[in-house]
Amino acid sequence: MSAPAENMKINSERLWDSLMEMAQIGPGVAGGNNRQAVTDEDSEGRHLFQKWCTDAGGTMGVDEMGTMFARFEGADPDALPVYVGSHLDTQPTGGKYDGVLGVLAGLEIIRTMRDLGIKTRRPIVVTNWTNEEGTRFAPAMLASGVFAGVLERDWAYDRVDAKGKRFGDELERVGWKGDEKVGDRKMHAFFELHIEQGPILEAEGKQVGVVTHGQGLRWIECTITGKGQHTGSTPMYMRRNAGRGLARVTELVHEIALKHQPNAVGAIGQIDVHPNSRNIIPEKVVFTIDFRSHVLDTLEAMVAELNARAPGLCADIGVKFSSELVGFFDPPAFDEVLVGRVRYAAERLGYSHMDIISGAGHDACWINRLYPTTMIMCPCVDGLSHNEAEEIFPEWAEAGANVLMHAVLETAEVVG
Repeated sequence: MSAPAENMKINSERLWDSLMEMAQIGPGVAGGNNRQAVTDEDSEGRHLFQKWCTDAGGTMGVDEMGTMFARFEGADPDALPVYVGSHLDTQPTGGKYDGVLGVLAGLEIIRTMRDLGIKTRRPIVVTNWTNEEGTRFAPAMLASGVFAGVLERDWAYDRVDAKGKRFGDELERVGWKGDEKVGDRKMHAFFELHIEQGPILEAEGKQVGVVTHGQGLRWIECTITGKGQHTGSTPMYMRRNAGRGLARVTELVHEIALKHQPNAVGAIGQIDVHPNSRNIIPEKVVFTIDFRSHVLDTLEAMVAELNARAPGLCADIGVKFSSELVGFFDPPAFDEVLVGRVRYAAERLGYSHMDIISGAGHDACWINRLYPTTMIMCPCVDGLSHNEAEEIFPEWAEAGANVLMHAVLETAEVVG
């Protein structure tokens, strides 16, 4: 099938204006966003997205996990659709582009098609996946995980936030629990545009990242248990300090990740110390380790080494270590045909580009298990993301959206 003409471009000002308007919903305290999954702010953002899609001629479907599917008909309504999208939910101190760029760039493709009178044989569906971030309700990519059959719907409904509120109850409360059975939809292909969330593209001076693989991920929730005692009256040699155990495991995680270079990372992020009092030795520390690699054997080796060595390091100082896997996905290799179309679109449009591995997890990683999938990366300033200071330039958004449009239109097959 032929590729779209090189002079076909999205309306970059309209895309940027849409990003800025969405950013007004759930503003953060430092210029970013706090629009966490299935909150009132998330619901408001969804309503705005729905209005935009309806105005552009789409029909909205919502599944039992709250994922939104805006369908725009093609010349052949029986043809399997091409899906494009990402997520609208953010971190508590998130930026204005993480996920949102991919959803609104998908909408901009439709708006540009209407402007230029372009029709495709296959329908195009612009998608907003629910709870991609996994901040309020762990794990991340919750709805796409259920869609892919990796997670059970009822199990997902039972996830609770820090205040004990169930995901299923909150989804119903905000009015976005749909009737459509999760996973019933069939796809011809899925595309996701996303900011890189890392520094590589900017450092290399590239406008577009052609994503060939995603990193696999293991989130391991660990508990170190000691004994809460008075910090002033307990002799040093008699202490069972869970905080000291955390320090040992922190260094172990760093050592393991360095040992498996290149293409491996690891760190401890979320940490809860109990009782978290200035004059009590920590009696318990609960924390999450994040290991990632796009090589499955490397990922499994890092987890195995942690579980082999951490209990002994803690036992040596009189504390107990235990762990539980709370989030995971194996490293995906994206569809070679779709990757080739993204690369070809970047070349034809004259954008500087490079192959890249996604360092973060994305909904595309789950959908890749079922249907041909690929991703496109947009640079972000200083590689900063999951931070209210997250920033991109309008020309970067334009380049990513143009490459996305050309790859999507080639796959959806322009007619007439």
